[in-house]
Amino acid sequence: QMRLVESGGGLVQPGGSLRLSCSAYGFTLSDYSVTWYRQTPGEDREFLATVSRTGDRTNYADSVKERFAISRDNAKTTVYLQMNSLKPEDTGIYWCKAAQVGRPVYWGQGTQVTVSS
Repeated sequence: QMRLVESGGGLVQPGGSLRLSCSAYGFTLSDYSVTWYRQTPGEDREFLATVSRTGDRTNYADSVKERFAISRDNAKTTVYLQMNSLKPEDTGIYWCKAAQVGRPVYWGQGTQVTVSS
């Protein structure tokens, strides 16, 4: 079964760090660009960061570009989102999406991130 799975969410104190993982099962993640999104309470889902198939190009939302970093390990079919200096307003559900022209789009089920003391 082809699916995308996020992991690494949890509870962290303000100023702390988390690394989210996005892993592919049943398909080759290196064939896809991967994008992270989140939805914070009361807000719409927002774009955070994207990485190209080979990892040589990245793009970030202005709100996170100084604190988050997206990377990928194609050998492990995993994309990461390193999140540093976390704030309470980063609390929300985080998703990854794999997409490429001419191929199916895959979404993960989401992982909860809670930033609280």
